[in-house]
Amino acid sequence: MSRITRRHILTGGAVALATLGTPGLASAATARDVDELVTAIFRDKSSRDVDRFMAHFSQQALTYTDGTLGAQFATWAALRAAFAQLMPTWPATSRSYPTKILGDTRSAMVFFTDSPELFGHELRIIAPIDFAAGKIVREVDYWDGRHFGVAATQAIRTPPDQFVTDFGEGKVGERAAATMRRVASALANALSAGDTAAAAALFATDAAFDDLTLHTSVVGQPAIRGFLDRSRGLLPYGLGTSIRHAVGSAQGGGYEWLKKGALVDHGVIALELDSRALITHLTAVWDGSLVDTATLTALLATTVEQ
Repeated sequence: MSRITRRHILTGGAVALATLGTPGLASAATARDVDELVTAIFRDKSSRDVDRFMAHFSQQALTYTDGTLGAQFATWAALRAAFAQLMPTWPATSRSYPTKILGDTRSAMVFFTDSPELFGHELRIIAPIDFAAGKIVREVDYWDGRHFGVAATQAIRTPPDQFVTDFGEGKVGERAAATMRRVASALANALSAGDTAAAAALFATDAAFDDLTLHTSVVGQPAIRGFLDRSRGLLPYGLGTSIRHAVGSAQGGGYEWLKKGALVDHGVIALELDSRALITHLTAVWDGSLVDTATLTALLATTVEQ
């Protein structure tokens, strides 16, 4: 059976929700609001209702980018045309659903899964999303090409000379809560400088550090510092990186990072914070299909404690 691929579209249910920290009544209500907003978006996407789904996107200002494929929609009409072509091909068994939501109704980091029926392979995505008046004005989907399949990703990735470099962050500006911006900036600066002591000091004692591309999890502040020490020269989101854009509330969100000239030159880091603004959970994803197996093996070796 022929299938319209993710690349074709980008170029022409259970829900598990998570909000972190112990917010007061106002922030708890905001968390419920963003949960309801995001849940409705994916409900309408899974129901294959083009008009209901597209009603969640701003018609006045919109940038929707696939950060792994380097393809982009810069208007509501273009995105609607793509989904109008795509959604009728999805079988009734297809699902797209959020698994974690970090942020508020201004901006959020959304973890979601596209079942294999949508694009031929499972996609596990982390997407920073900016909202205005309850509508999406900017979304970037980040996912690991190795999980999708190296050959499959390489076949549909935009050629380097056509790969978009502006993901629309300038159109929306910085909308993350001040606490999130501060923590994200401190972490990004420490990782960029190779200051692993400063980076580790931002984590809570029992924090977890997950790299979805490496399929690895490091638990506990001392172990996280050790991993950062050993991987300092290898992590894509380490030395020489800078922040592209931050999203989220004082309890959760994260940032997109850049490293100009690198083989892996962009990706995303999600952050969950406690009431002291210490990181309790970091989740990173980047495109592992851009590096060879030897590079991944070297990175995995740094997870071994001595």
